[in-house]
Amino acid sequence: MLRCCVKMCMKQLFKKTSATRTIHLGLIGLMFVTALAVIAEAEMYRGYETPPYEVVRADGNVELREYQPHLLAEVTVRGNRSSAISTGFRTLANYIFGGNAEDQKVSMTAPVAQTPGADGTWKINFMMPSEYTLETLPEAENPAIRFTEAPKERQLVIAFPGRGTDRNLTKHAEKLRAHAASEGLQIAGAPRYYFYDDPFTLPWNRRNEVAFLVQ
Repeated sequence: MLRCCVKMCMKQLFKKTSATRTIHLGLIGLMFVTALAVIAEAEMYRGYETPPYEVVRADGNVELREYQPHLLAEVTVRGNRSSAISTGFRTLANYIFGGNAEDQKVSMTAPVAQTPGADGTWKINFMMPSEYTLETLPEAENPAIRFTEAPKERQLVIAFPGRGTDRNLTKHAEKLRAHAASEGLQIAGAPRYYFYDDPFTLPWNRRNEVAFLVQ
């Protein structure tokens, strides 16, 4: 959309007077700044790096996103959802705070992701900073931590503020299923829960998301 607007402006630019050209150049510059701001917003959240994605289309608080490959640190935890994410996050946080073979600190990213697995297990993960590769990441001392590369994929995502309670997550997962059905999108797998803020953030300032893989 933005590319089309810029092309139209460029075509008209050479048909205008010098004064009008100045205005058009200013508009084109503003478009580029806006585009860069959108990209930056997609890659950062309150100073934390996030997985790279492009919004294919949006409808209110629902987005169809195309994620690019990125590295994940992940653990599998048993228990109920709230205790599992707490345990999983502590394990991964210990790694990035220096609990690794190199005693090296790794920058925190967002969000912390949680996905239900089989037999009452939960997968907890978050992205490793983009400066690393599988070869350059500090070795984990805890054998429960795995490093994997998330593939390029499309996800249908709904965002909402407030607390990430079981009730809120279930409600928004159902909204997402209904949206997918109305748009003719085929979703697969279990819902994925994304939590962007720490527990000390006021509920109305929090960003939570539920996502499904789109086939």
